[in-house]
Amino acid sequence: MASPLLQVDTDLLRRFEDQLDPLHPEVGKIPARVLGYGEISTVLEINGDGRYAYKRMPLFASQAELDAYQRVYVEYNRLLTEEIGLRLPAYGFAGLVTASGRWVAYAVQEKLDPASIGNRLIHRLSTADVQRLVRQLLADLARVWRFNQSQTRVQVGLDGQISNWSVVGLDPYGLRLNPAVSLRYVDTSTPLFRVDGQEQLHAELFLRSAPSFLAWILRRFVLADVVNRYYDLHRVTVDLVANFYKEQLPDLIPGLVETINDFFAHEVGDLPVAPLSAAEVRAYYREDALIWRFYLGARRIDRFLHRRLLRREYPYILPIIRQR
Repeated sequence: MASPLLQVDTDLLRRFEDQLDPLHPEVGKIPARVLGYGEISTVLEINGDGRYAYKRMPLFASQAELDAYQRVYVEYNRLLTEEIGLRLPAYGFAGLVTASGRWVAYAVQEKLDPASIGNRLIHRLSTADVQRLVRQLLADLARVWRFNQSQTRVQVGLDGQISNWSVVGLDPYGLRLNPAVSLRYVDTSTPLFRVDGQEQLHAELFLRSAPSFLAWILRRFVLADVVNRYYDLHRVTVDLVANFYKEQLPDLIPGLVETINDFFAHEVGDLPVAPLSAAEVRAYYREDALIWRFYLGARRIDRFLHRRLLRREYPYILPIIRQR
Protein backbone atom coordinates (compact mmCIF):
# COMPACT_ATOMS: atom_id res chain seq x y z
CA MET A 1 0.00 0.00 0.00
CA ALA A 2 3.03 2.29 -0.10
CA SER A 3 2.59 5.51 -2.04
CA PRO A 4 4.86 5.91 -5.07
CA LEU A 5 7.89 8.13 -4.68
CA LEU A 6 7.95 11.32 -6.72
CA GLN A 7 10.99 12.44 -8.68
CA VAL A 8 11.71 15.91 -7.30
CA ASP A 9 13.65 18.56 -9.25
CA THR A 10 16.18 19.54 -6.59
CA ASP A 11 17.94 21.95 -8.94
CA LEU A 12 14.69 23.91 -9.41
CA LEU A 13 14.24 24.14 -5.65
CA ARG A 14 17.83 25.28 -5.15
CA ARG A 15 17.38 28.04 -7.74
CA PHE A 16 14.07 28.97 -6.13
CA GLU A 17 15.68 29.25 -2.68
CA ASP A 18 18.53 31.38 -4.00
CA GLN A 19 16.08 34.02 -5.28
CA LEU A 20 13.31 33.66 -2.66
CA ASP A 21 12.08 36.75 -0.82
CA PRO A 22 10.20 35.24 2.17
CA LEU A 23 8.26 38.48 2.57
CA HIS A 24 6.97 38.24 -1.02
CA PRO A 25 7.33 34.61 -2.17
CA GLU A 26 5.02 35.23 -5.12
CA VAL A 27 7.52 37.49 -6.90
CA GLY A 28 10.86 36.57 -8.44
CA LYS A 29 12.18 34.73 -11.44
CA ILE A 30 10.69 31.54 -9.99
CA PRO A 31 7.42 32.63 -8.38
CA ALA A 32 5.50 30.72 -5.72
CA ARG A 33 1.93 30.66 -4.48
CA VAL A 34 1.19 29.86 -0.86
CA LEU A 35 -1.32 27.01 -0.61
CA GLY A 36 -1.41 26.75 3.16
CA TYR A 37 0.47 26.69 6.44
CA GLY A 38 1.24 23.76 8.72
CA GLU A 39 2.48 23.78 12.29
CA ILE A 40 6.12 23.88 11.11
CA SER A 41 5.87 24.17 7.32
CA THR A 42 4.64 26.43 4.53
CA VAL A 43 2.94 24.71 1.58
CA LEU A 44 3.81 26.18 -1.82
CA GLU A 45 3.05 25.77 -5.48
CA ILE A 46 6.30 26.66 -7.25
CA ASN A 47 6.82 28.01 -10.75
CA GLY A 48 3.18 27.47 -11.67
CA ASP A 49 3.55 23.68 -11.54
CA GLY A 50 0.15 22.47 -10.38
CA ARG A 51 1.22 18.83 -10.03
CA TYR A 52 2.99 19.14 -6.68
CA ALA A 53 2.59 20.72 -3.26
CA TYR A 54 5.98 21.69 -1.81
CA LYS A 55 6.13 21.80 2.00
CA ARG A 56 9.03 24.05 2.96
CA MET A 57 10.37 22.94 6.32
CA PRO A 58 12.16 24.97 9.01
CA LEU A 59 15.85 25.50 8.35
CA PHE A 60 18.22 22.77 9.47
CA ALA A 61 21.41 23.26 11.45
CA SER A 62 23.54 20.77 9.52
CA GLN A 63 23.55 18.17 6.77
CA ALA A 64 23.40 15.45 9.41
CA GLU A 65 20.23 16.98 10.91
CA LEU A 66 18.63 17.24 7.47
CA ASP A 67 19.52 13.62 6.64
CA ALA A 68 18.04 12.48 9.96
CA TYR A 69 14.78 14.27 9.18
CA GLN A 70 14.61 12.63 5.75
CA ARG A 71 14.98 9.17 7.29
CA VAL A 72 12.21 9.89 9.79
CA TYR A 73 9.94 11.38 7.10
CA VAL A 74 10.30 8.35 4.81
CA GLU A 75 9.78 5.90 7.68
CA TYR A 76 6.66 7.76 8.86
CA ASN A 77 5.13 7.48 5.39
CA ARG A 78 6.00 3.77 5.40
CA LEU A 79 4.46 3.19 8.82
CA LEU A 80 1.23 4.93 7.88
CA THR A 81 0.82 2.99 4.65
CA GLU A 82 2.41 -0.44 5.12
CA GLU A 83 1.89 -0.99 8.85
CA ILE A 84 -1.33 0.95 9.53
CA GLY A 85 -3.08 0.97 6.17
CA LEU A 86 -3.81 4.65 5.59
CA ARG A 87 -3.91 6.05 2.08
CA LEU A 88 -1.44 8.87 1.30
CA PRO A 89 -0.74 10.99 -1.76
CA ALA A 90 2.36 10.16 -3.77
CA TYR A 91 5.30 11.80 -2.04
CA GLY A 92 8.94 12.73 -2.42
CA PHE A 93 11.70 14.63 -0.64
CA ALA A 94 14.41 17.13 -1.50
CA GLY A 95 17.22 18.33 0.74
CA LEU A 96 19.60 21.03 -0.47
CA VAL A 97 22.17 23.62 0.50
CA THR A 98 21.55 27.16 -0.73
CA ALA A 99 24.18 29.54 -2.10
CA SER A 100 24.18 31.27 1.29
CA GLY A 101 24.93 27.99 3.07
CA ARG A 102 21.50 27.20 4.49
CA TRP A 103 20.25 23.61 4.75
CA VAL A 104 16.68 23.48 3.45
CA ALA A 105 14.28 20.57 3.02
CA TYR A 106 11.07 20.16 1.05
CA ALA A 107 8.56 17.41 1.73
CA VAL A 108 6.78 17.08 -1.59
CA GLN A 109 3.37 15.60 -2.34
CA GLU A 110 1.15 15.07 -5.32
CA LYS A 111 -1.17 18.08 -5.32
CA LEU A 112 -4.76 17.00 -4.78
CA ASP A 113 -7.96 18.65 -5.95
CA PRO A 114 -8.49 21.55 -3.50
CA ALA A 115 -12.23 20.85 -3.49
CA SER A 116 -11.52 17.40 -2.02
CA ILE A 117 -9.71 18.74 1.07
CA GLY A 118 -11.79 18.39 4.21
CA ASN A 119 -11.86 21.99 5.41
CA ARG A 120 -13.18 23.15 2.03
CA LEU A 121 -15.51 20.25 1.51
CA ILE A 122 -17.42 20.65 4.78
CA HIS A 123 -18.77 23.99 3.57
CA ARG A 124 -20.51 22.29 0.65
CA LEU A 125 -21.79 19.06 2.17
CA SER A 126 -25.04 18.42 3.97
CA THR A 127 -24.93 17.99 7.74
CA ALA A 128 -25.48 14.24 7.32
CA ASP A 129 -22.55 13.96 4.89
CA VAL A 130 -20.28 15.97 7.19
CA GLN A 131 -21.06 13.47 9.93
CA ARG A 132 -20.35 10.57 7.55
CA LEU A 133 -17.06 12.21 6.61
CA VAL A 134 -16.08 12.56 10.27
CA ARG A 135 -17.04 8.93 10.97
CA GLN A 136 -14.71 7.74 8.21
CA LEU A 137 -11.99 10.01 9.53
CA LEU A 138 -12.46 8.48 12.98
CA ALA A 139 -12.23 5.00 11.50
CA ASP A 140 -8.85 5.91 10.00
CA LEU A 141 -7.71 7.41 13.29
CA ALA A 142 -8.75 4.20 15.00
CA ARG A 143 -6.38 2.28 12.69
CA VAL A 144 -3.49 4.31 14.10
CA TRP A 145 -4.38 3.79 17.75
CA ARG A 146 -5.12 0.10 17.25
CA PHE A 147 -1.62 -0.21 15.79
CA ASN A 148 -0.27 1.56 18.86
CA GLN A 149 -2.16 -0.84 21.13
CA SER A 150 -1.04 -3.92 19.21
CA GLN A 151 2.58 -3.60 20.35
CA THR A 152 4.72 -1.43 22.60
CA ARG A 153 7.82 -0.73 20.55
CA VAL A 154 6.48 1.83 18.01
CA GLN A 155 3.89 4.49 18.83
CA VAL A 156 2.59 6.73 16.05
CA GLY A 157 1.16 10.22 16.48
CA LEU A 158 -1.23 11.96 14.09
CA ASP A 159 -2.76 15.41 13.60
CA GLY A 160 -6.37 14.59 12.76
CA GLN A 161 -7.72 18.04 11.97
CA ILE A 162 -10.13 18.23 9.06
CA SER A 163 -7.75 20.08 6.72
CA ASN A 164 -5.35 17.11 6.79
CA TRP A 165 -7.70 14.77 4.91
CA SER A 166 -8.78 14.50 1.28
CA VAL A 167 -11.78 12.59 -0.05
CA VAL A 168 -10.92 10.02 -2.71
CA GLY A 169 -13.26 9.85 -5.71
CA LEU A 170 -15.27 12.96 -4.88
CA ASP A 171 -18.21 13.50 -7.22
CA PRO A 172 -17.56 16.23 -9.85
CA TYR A 173 -19.66 18.82 -8.06
CA GLY A 174 -18.38 18.11 -4.57
CA LEU A 175 -21.90 18.32 -3.16
CA ARG A 176 -22.28 14.81 -1.80
CA LEU A 177 -20.17 11.88 -0.66
CA ASN A 178 -20.10 8.60 -2.50
CA PRO A 179 -21.65 5.68 -0.59
CA ALA A 180 -18.22 4.28 0.34
CA VAL A 181 -16.16 7.18 1.72
CA SER A 182 -12.40 6.80 1.38
CA LEU A 183 -9.82 9.31 2.59
CA ARG A 184 -6.20 10.24 2.04
CA TYR A 185 -4.12 11.65 4.89
CA VAL A 186 -1.90 14.52 3.75
CA ASP A 187 0.01 15.85 6.79
CA THR A 188 3.11 13.67 6.82
CA SER A 189 5.70 16.47 6.98
CA THR A 190 5.51 16.42 10.79
CA PRO A 191 6.54 12.76 11.20
CA LEU A 192 5.70 11.94 14.79
CA PHE A 193 6.48 8.47 16.04
CA ARG A 194 8.37 6.99 18.96
CA VAL A 195 10.54 3.88 19.07
CA ASP A 196 10.99 2.39 22.55
CA GLY A 197 9.68 5.66 23.99
CA GLN A 198 12.16 7.84 22.07
CA GLU A 199 10.76 10.55 19.79
CA GLN A 200 12.27 10.07 16.34
CA LEU A 201 11.61 13.61 15.08
CA HIS A 202 14.06 16.12 16.50
CA ALA A 203 11.53 18.17 18.48
CA GLU A 204 13.67 21.30 18.22
CA LEU A 205 12.32 21.64 14.66
CA PHE A 206 9.11 22.89 16.24
CA LEU A 207 11.15 25.77 17.68
CA ARG A 208 13.47 26.46 14.76
CA SER A 209 11.18 29.14 13.31
CA ALA A 210 9.98 30.41 16.69
CA PRO A 211 10.94 33.92 17.85
CA SER A 212 14.30 33.73 19.59
CA PHE A 213 12.98 35.63 22.60
CA LEU A 214 10.26 32.98 23.11
CA ALA A 215 12.18 29.82 22.30
CA TRP A 216 13.32 29.03 25.84
CA ILE A 217 9.79 29.54 27.24
CA LEU A 218 8.27 27.30 24.56
CA ARG A 219 10.95 24.67 25.09
CA ARG A 220 10.42 24.58 28.86
CA PHE A 221 6.65 24.94 29.18
CA VAL A 222 4.95 24.20 25.84
CA LEU A 223 6.89 21.89 23.52
CA ALA A 224 6.35 18.58 25.31
CA ASP A 225 2.60 19.20 25.63
CA VAL A 226 2.27 20.12 21.94
CA VAL A 227 4.01 16.93 20.86
CA ASN A 228 2.20 14.70 23.38
CA ARG A 229 -1.27 15.73 22.24
CA TYR A 230 -0.75 14.02 18.87
CA TYR A 231 -0.44 10.69 20.70
CA ASP A 232 -3.67 11.18 22.68
CA LEU A 233 -6.75 10.15 20.69
CA HIS A 234 -9.12 12.14 22.90
CA ARG A 235 -7.15 15.36 22.40
CA VAL A 236 -6.79 14.69 18.67
CA THR A 237 -10.57 14.45 18.32
CA VAL A 238 -11.14 17.58 20.43
CA ASP A 239 -8.81 19.45 18.07
CA LEU A 240 -10.69 17.99 15.09
CA VAL A 241 -14.05 19.32 16.29
CA ALA A 242 -12.54 22.67 17.32
CA ASN A 243 -11.59 23.14 13.64
CA PHE A 244 -15.28 23.73 12.95
CA TYR A 245 -15.07 26.96 14.98
CA LYS A 246 -12.13 28.00 12.82
CA GLU A 247 -14.17 27.18 9.72
CA GLN A 248 -17.09 29.29 10.99
CA LEU A 249 -19.39 26.26 11.32
CA PRO A 250 -20.16 26.24 15.08
CA ASP A 251 -23.74 24.98 14.56
CA LEU A 252 -22.33 21.59 13.49
CA ILE A 253 -20.35 21.06 16.70
CA PRO A 254 -23.06 19.64 19.03
CA GLY A 255 -24.00 17.02 16.43
CA LEU A 256 -20.36 16.15 15.80
CA VAL A 257 -19.72 15.70 19.52
CA GLU A 258 -22.65 13.25 19.63
CA THR A 259 -21.36 11.46 16.51
CA ILE A 260 -17.86 11.07 17.92
CA ASN A 261 -19.04 9.89 21.33
CA ASP A 262 -21.35 7.36 19.67
CA PHE A 263 -18.55 6.14 17.41
CA PHE A 264 -16.15 5.50 20.28
CA ALA A 265 -18.84 3.94 22.47
CA HIS A 266 -20.32 1.55 19.91
CA GLU A 267 -17.93 1.04 16.99
CA VAL A 268 -14.47 0.95 18.59
CA GLY A 269 -15.16 -0.05 22.14
CA ASP A 270 -11.67 -1.58 22.29
CA LEU A 271 -10.19 1.94 22.30
CA PRO A 272 -10.75 3.60 25.69
CA VAL A 273 -11.48 7.22 24.75
CA ALA A 274 -13.13 9.59 27.23
CA PRO A 275 -16.30 11.25 25.88
CA LEU A 276 -16.07 14.77 24.43
CA SER A 277 -18.27 17.68 25.46
CA ALA A 278 -19.18 20.83 23.54
CA ALA A 279 -17.93 22.92 26.48
CA GLU A 280 -14.53 21.20 26.36
CA VAL A 281 -14.25 21.85 22.61
CA ARG A 282 -15.20 25.52 23.02
CA ALA A 283 -12.66 26.07 25.81
CA TYR A 284 -9.95 24.31 23.80
CA TYR A 285 -10.65 26.45 20.74
CA ARG A 286 -10.57 29.72 22.65
CA GLU A 287 -7.24 28.86 24.27
CA ASP A 288 -5.75 27.60 21.00
CA ALA A 289 -6.91 30.66 19.05
CA LEU A 290 -5.42 33.01 21.66
CA ILE A 291 -2.09 31.18 21.69
CA TRP A 292 -1.94 31.04 17.87
CA ARG A 293 -2.59 34.76 17.43
CA PHE A 294 -0.03 35.64 20.11
CA TYR A 295 2.54 33.33 18.53
CA LEU A 296 2.08 34.79 15.03
CA GLY A 297 2.26 38.29 16.44
CA ALA A 298 5.54 37.41 18.16
CA ARG A 299 6.92 36.02 14.88
CA ARG A 300 6.12 39.30 13.18
CA ILE A 301 8.01 41.17 15.89
CA ASP A 302 10.91 38.77 15.37
CA ARG A 303 10.83 39.46 11.63
CA PHE A 304 10.89 43.21 12.31
CA LEU A 305 13.88 42.81 14.63
CA HIS A 306 15.74 40.76 12.01
CA ARG A 307 15.05 43.07 9.08
CA ARG A 308 15.05 46.54 10.61
CA LEU A 309 17.31 46.40 13.64
CA LEU A 310 19.73 43.53 12.99
CA ARG A 311 19.76 44.11 9.20
CA ARG A 312 19.52 40.36 8.66
CA GLU A 313 17.27 38.41 6.36
CA TYR A 314 14.29 36.73 7.99
CA PRO A 315 14.14 33.35 6.22
CA TYR A 316 10.56 32.23 6.99
CA ILE A 317 7.28 32.84 5.19
CA LEU A 318 4.66 34.01 7.69
CA PRO A 319 0.92 33.43 7.38
CA ILE A 320 -1.64 36.19 7.31
CA ILE A 321 -3.32 36.41 10.69
CA ARG A 322 -6.90 35.21 10.41
CA GLN A 323 -9.44 34.08 12.96
CA ARG A 324 -8.41 30.62 14.12
